[in-house]
Amino acid sequence: MSIHSFSTRKPNGETVELSSYKDKVILFVNTASECGFTPQFTDLQGLYETYGNKGLVVLGFPCNQFGGQEPGTSSEVESFCSLNFGVTFPIFEKVDVNGPNADPIFQYLKEQTGGEIKWNFTKFLVDRQGRVVKQYDSSVKPLEIAPEIEKLLD
Repeated sequence: MSIHSFSTRKPNGETVELSSYKDKVILFVNTASECGFTPQFTDLQGLYETYGNKGLVVLGFPCNQFGGQEPGTSSEVESFCSLNFGVTFPIFEKVDVNGPNADPIFQYLKEQTGGEIKWNFTKFLVDRQGRVVKQYDSSVKPLEIAPEIEKLLD
């Protein structure tokens, strides 16, 4: 089993098979629009622009589990990210990342790293084969992950 075994949905309800990202390095992020870490959208977009043509994709999953910092609908979140941060990487439907209703993708990511998600903007780096490489806490700035991304893209 790999991350490519899962599917998710866009804000418009369209299903996306993660197998469509085979041969890509993926950075999964649980996001929130009203968080102290929200400015990380700028650097996440920067990573996507810098490394996207080399095989990186950033996938954003809005989550309202931490301090109610993602109160809008999935479509409102997608618009917010685009308008305020120029985000062009995929933003999916809102999900839970912890608890009994945690999205299966995030259950899998946590199982693979032995980690937990303590707050918004926790990041998971996945290699081209769909293996989870590492988890990064919210305080780790996206640009700090660039050297790891470069290694996986080589």
